Amino acid sequence: MTPPPPSSERVMLPLPSEIDFRNADGLLPLIMYQARSGSEGPARVMVLDLSGTRFMDSQGIRLINDARRLLLPDTRVHVVALPESVAGRVLEVTGLRRDVPVYDNLPEAMAA
Repeated sequence: MTPPPPSSERVMLPLPSEIDFRNADGLLPLIMYQARSGSEGPARVMVLDLSGTRFMDSQGIRLINDARRLLLPDTRVHVVALPESVAGRVLEVTGLRRDVPVYDNLPEAMAA
């Protein structure tokens, strides 16, 4: 997976089709790098795109929480997850949807 080039305002990172114990720890450094390496400074909004994620367990929730905790205070995290998807249901069941803005599609998340 090759991430898109970072920009200073909003950075979008598509996450893999599966997030579990095998890859979650490796995704956090990628998120941090993308959020902090914009040409004009750190991103103000980090958009994590779960629209292509077909499986996600508690490691995906931990990943999002860790990113929120470790990103600079001025960087907000937005999540894209289809409501009927596994990722969308996991976000709902765990209550993370209350703490992180979750959008049904990428254009909404990038515009917010």
